[in-house]
This record gives sequence, structure tokens and C-alpha cells, in this order.
Amino acid sequence: LSPVLEADPEFVEEKAWQPPPPPPVADTPVTDDLRAMNRSKLSDNGFHFHDLVTAKCDIFSGAWVPDSAGPFYTTSTCRSIEDHQNCVKNGRPDSGYTRWRWTPHDCELPRFNPERFLDFMRNKSFAFIGDSISRNHVQSLLCILSQVEPALEVYHDKEYKSKRWYFPSHDFTLSVIWSPFLTKASIFEDNDGVSTDIIQLHLDELDTVWLEQFKNFDYIEIAGGKWFLKTAIYHENNTISGCHNCRGKNLTELGFEYAYQKTLNATLKFITSSKHKVHTFFRTTTPDHFENGEWNTGGYCNRTGPFKPGEVNLSDIDAVMRKIELEEFEKAAATGLTNGLNLRLFDTTNLSLLRPDGHPGPYRVFHPFTGKDKNAAKVQNDCLHWCLPGPIDSWNDLIMEMLLNG
Repeated sequence: LSPVLEADPEFVEEKAWQPPPPPPVADTPVTDDLRAMNRSKLSDNGFHFHDLVTAKCDIFSGAWVPDSAGPFYTTSTCRSIEDHQNCVKNGRPDSGYTRWRWTPHDCELPRFNPERFLDFMRNKSFAFIGDSISRNHVQSLLCILSQVEPALEVYHDKEYKSKRWYFPSHDFTLSVIWSPFLTKASIFEDNDGVSTDIIQLHLDELDTVWLEQFKNFDYIEIAGGKWFLKTAIYHENNTISGCHNCRGKNLTELGFEYAYQKTLNATLKFITSSKHKVHTFFRTTTPDHFENGEWNTGGYCNRTGPFKPGEVNLSDIDAVMRKIELEEFEKAAATGLTNGLNLRLFDTTNLSLLRPDGHPGPYRVFHPFTGKDKNAAKVQNDCLHWCLPGPIDSWNDLIMEMLLNG
């Protein structure tokens, strides 16, 4: 990769690769007769179960394979794509990143079916709670569903970060709730990540923005993430208990790990102990793909194809966050079983790690290499969020499989 973006603004072309064959299944072989038998069985909601082999499959272990079908939607058929994720409109010259599909090693993952999804969600509500990755995901889902039934936007907050849509033909409500810390926080930051003061984070008070709406939801996807890496002062029991990366403040350095574990523990404890039983997807952290720097130090992402499985590892920070997530999920899942709650791990970390090509990069803004700002070194890259359409669309295949087939 060229370290000088201005000298090499084009994306690096890479050979498409073929995934390795899936490992053999050691159990009783699934014959054509058995396949036919299982396809004839229907679930309670009228949808087909998949082959028995699916029950033994880890849908989060697999590879990205070339997909000639392409995306469900385009930037012209979906009008709800936010400008900073509209890579086509912003001038990204390649489109290969839209033609890969996540495929588990040991089973077939059906494509997302918007008609079935809407029928399954009839008379229900689904909320995505978290940061801008959650908003990115709900926009992907909205784009796909809107190809079947246009959604009505019925609410937005002052900053258009929390929104709610309604599908009248199915009496289905889809929401995104902006709560990047899940707990109460005072944030002094603009949309470009520029802060005017240190974040004040209250670790023992969950954010009322989502807490007060919780009883309205049938399904939620909830997640924490990269916001916990920001400089912050921590409050507990109405006093300052410490901080993360607050040099010169004469406070105890507790580290982001302390805050992240406390937050996830409190969040999942509330959900699993609530009398209102919500089907909950807990999404794991999403790795970024900045190379040769971070978002504010010249880091960039100009690859045009996925990594092969095993070709890249999680960063130390992402590995720490994932470890915390799995520990807290395991504890919460045990409590959930006791209390009759359906809590599921939506483990998108490793499949997302393999897609360095799917980010806006410099194309988070309109035609970054034209006009007055021709100096590529001055262009800020986005190597965390996903272009729409793009890799995050495959997350909906996974959500639907978990909803319909457990």
C-alpha cells in the first residue's frame, strides 16, 4: 500500500480469491432423502427449517465469497443512505466491494428475504441501540426492506441520530437509538470527532434515552464499542472514580477496560432481570481498518478485496474488548435462561475483520480529490463505518437466520 495517498489515489487492485473447501462433517451424512424430509418440515411461523446440518453450523465462521448477484439495492433505489456512507455518490471509483457474500463453512446461509422478515415482524417493534455502527446497520436493513414497502419516518431527534420508521402494511416499527456509551454521558464532540471538553461518563446510571423506551420493544440489537476508547472522566456514586487517558488531571487512570466491563455488566443485568422480556441480540465489537495511522493521524484504507481467513488478526485493543464482551455475555446468558429471556450473541467481529475494502475511506465526503482540496494528505478517512450498499448488508442475512431458525 502506498503511504502517499495523493500520489496514488486509485484503489489497489487485488486478485479475487477462492475460499478453501469446507471441512468434512464427521457425523452421519445428510442424504438427499434426509434433506427432502427436513425441507418438508415447517416451523411454527410457516417458514422452512434448513437441513439438519445447519443446527451444527457456526454461521459466524466462514469466508467471503464472490457474489455475482450483487446488492439488494443501489444508491438510487434507497434514499435513506446518509451522505458519509454513500460511497458511490461521493465518487468512489470501484464497486467490487459490493459483490462479496458471507458464507459459513459448514452450511448454507440463505439470503435475506425482506418479505419474510416483514411478515415475521408483523405487529412488532425492533430497535437498534448503540453508536453509529448500529445506525449504519439499521440503514442497511431499512434500504432492503424499503424495496418491498416504503417506510414512513415518524420520529427523529434534534441531531437526527435517533430515528423511528413505520411500515404501515405490516404494523412494524423500526428504530435506531443513539446511545454510544449505553450509560449516562455528557459528550462535547461534533460530527467530525472534534471535542471541546472531556466526556463525563456515569458508569452506574444507564442512559435514559433507551431505558425509557425499553418496554416498547419486542426485539433489540444492542452494542457498545469504540467510544470507550475516547478520553473520559468516570463518575460512580455521585463522585469521580477515575478516568481514561486524562493526562494532567491528577485522577486515577482506570482504563477503558474498566468502564466497558462495568457498562456491559450493568446493561445486560438490566435486560436479563427486566420483567419485560425482549428478544435481545448482543452485537460484538466492529474492528476498524486504518493503516499507517489512525483516523486523525493520516490513517487510510484503500484495499479493494477481503482478507482470507487467517490472514489478519484482531488488534490488541479489539481483542481486549471482545474478551470483555464474551465474558459479560456468558454471565448474562446464564441469567437470561433462568429468567426466561432469549439473549443471543450477534458475533460480527471476525467476519467484519476480513473486510478492509468495505469502508468509505476518503469517500466519506463528496468527491474528495476534486476542487480546492486536491491534497489527498488533508482528506480524513473513514475506515470504521461501511459503505452502503456494502459488507454490512450481510449482517441482515445473519439476523434473519437467527430469528427464523434460532
